[in-house]
Amino acid sequence: MTTTATLTERYIAATVRSLKPDAQDDVRAELEASIADAIEARLEAGESPTDAERAVLAELGDPGILAAGYADRPLHLIGPRFYLTWWRLLKLLLIIVPVCVLGGAALGQTIAGAPVGEIIASAIVATGGAIIHICFWTTLVFVVLERTGSSTSIDEWDVDQLLEITENGAGRNELIASLVFLGIAVGAVLWDRFRGFIPGEALPILNPDLWPWGMGLLLLLVAAEAVFAIIIFRRGGWTVGAAVVNTVLALAFLAWVLVLLLRGELVNPDFLAHVVTAGGDGFAAGDAEASGEGGIIRILAVVLGFGVAAGVVWDIVDGWIKTVRRRRP
Repeated sequence: MTTTATLTERYIAATVRSLKPDAQDDVRAELEASIADAIEARLEAGESPTDAERAVLAELGDPGILAAGYADRPLHLIGPRFYLTWWRLLKLLLIIVPVCVLGGAALGQTIAGAPVGEIIASAIVATGGAIIHICFWTTLVFVVLERTGSSTSIDEWDVDQLLEITENGAGRNELIASLVFLGIAVGAVLWDRFRGFIPGEALPILNPDLWPWGMGLLLLLVAAEAVFAIIIFRRGGWTVGAAVVNTVLALAFLAWVLVLLLRGELVNPDFLAHVVTAGGDGFAAGDAEASGEGGIIRILAVVLGFGVAAGVVWDIVDGWIKTVRRRRP
């Protein structure tokens, strides 16, 4: 013969079944007493026994949540103790790793001579996989720390961790750094033209045929960058117009490099021949021109193109970030 359990009995059974056996009896007794007292109070207020019982159990809420409270078991994936550390680390990894994976996969496929579609597909797949792995494994580590009650020390916050208020690219130090960098770039170009970087030989790396017009355009872009840095300093910060100008200047420099790379006119052919010859006697004279130098040109073009493109993209993004920060109230 079976008997029908009351709502109270079913509620208590649902609460204690996930607890440790040695704690179930105590929790059962405590719940029976507290539920009975609450029902009795409602009965004295004039409610019916059925309505009083349902109301009391409804106030107690989900028995699973109540059981977690008795067992001191967290019902969140990552709690306040680890959340900010997890979020900061995850953001940092998502900023750095996927970009590196994207660039590395695209660079490797390009050097291997893969078609454009395959380069794009491989880079996207590799980047997507990296993002998934970063999110999963980073989160898993902190979930384990949360569930095991780890005593791993998390640095306590103090006022010394407050960041200095930056001027978003409008300060004097930023101006000096920009002008010094541009000056070094011009000095390197001129040194390469008249002295060269190969010890004992006046052999320029950049194609001498670019002088005067090709290199003149580059020096004009450098001068424009210097004027732009001074204007940013004088205006006291970045604006949308300044970010647009910065984008145009960066893209103009990228176009200058890529056009010359694709046309094979950026690097001095004599320098490439010197590199191939210095590599050893493995290349015969004809083979050096047919395979060695051609391979070097292609690899150099790919690596240099990716490097310049990465720098240009960062310069553009940095300008817009500074603009957005300055426009915030």
